[in-house]
Amino acid sequence: MKYFHYNDEDSITCLLCKHYCTLKEGRAGICGINYNIDSELVNKTYSHPSAINIDPIEKKPLYHFLPASTSLSIGTVGCNLRCPFCQNYSISQTTEVDESIVYTPEDIVNLALEHKCESISYTYNEPAIWYPYAKDIGVLAKEKGLKNIFVSSGYESKEVLEELPSWLDAANIDLKSFSHDYYKKVLKADLDGVLESLIGFSKSKIWLEITTLLIPEVNDSSSEIEKMAEFIVTKLGRDVPWHFSAFHPDYKMDVTPPTSMATMQRAKEIAKSFGIKYVYLGNIANDGSTYCPKCQTKLVSREGYKAKILNLQDSKCTNCGELIAGVWK
Repeated sequence: MKYFHYNDEDSITCLLCKHYCTLKEGRAGICGINYNIDSELVNKTYSHPSAINIDPIEKKPLYHFLPASTSLSIGTVGCNLRCPFCQNYSISQTTEVDESIVYTPEDIVNLALEHKCESISYTYNEPAIWYPYAKDIGVLAKEKGLKNIFVSSGYESKEVLEELPSWLDAANIDLKSFSHDYYKKVLKADLDGVLESLIGFSKSKIWLEITTLLIPEVNDSSSEIEKMAEFIVTKLGRDVPWHFSAFHPDYKMDVTPPTSMATMQRAKEIAKSFGIKYVYLGNIANDGSTYCPKCQTKLVSREGYKAKILNLQDSKCTNCGELIAGVWK
């Protein structure tokens, strides 16, 4: 795809995310890293990552995609949202690019192969805003037999969403709230755009899981959780795993209390009452294992980020034969 289109001799429109920023010569978009330079879209973070780590796949979190494998995780700087609770704000809310750090797409793929990772994850900050770099890595990775994963706010442009299935294998998308006002006034995005992306991911061949960070007095009411659950069931399907993550004070919300276990358990019970088969709690001590929704046999055991497949063969529960949604090998 072409990452921008011309408006006139003075401006271009960026096609990477749903903000569709109009950029005049020398100016950047909302993300702060995509510029109009000589009437071309230039991504300032291309080949300049801010973070590279080897993570367990469960940390993404992805629980139904290659469990117990490792993923080479990479992020840059910048973001197209303004979440006041961001745990990676030191990189997502800065636009300072360290150009002395250089990793070409070939370098990233070679690192993943060298460390015997099964996938590459585009994460830590919003990958849509550095999509040209991510895609070039991902296409090479796919040629080498590696899987590709997005950890995203779900604010990709429709053009990016149409192209992603050609090289992306899995995604964990944040559903941060079900309030249009909260998305607009606080996060500086549009809830409908995120919902459209979630539907797009669910209709593609990309494996999808969802994460909701539960923040006290922000999005943890039963009514809001019920609205999210209804959307997931009616628009995405009961097989989509839903991760509730516990909030811990950080960034601009450092005086907000952490999420209680009672709130986390209530959210899980609500999700289950709507028929969502796979509901997980993160950032808090609990049993994160995967159980068969039909006979309750433990299929995948998890202790922290350590996972082990126990009673799952050919995507089926070995006890009752129930088909378990996911990508297991």
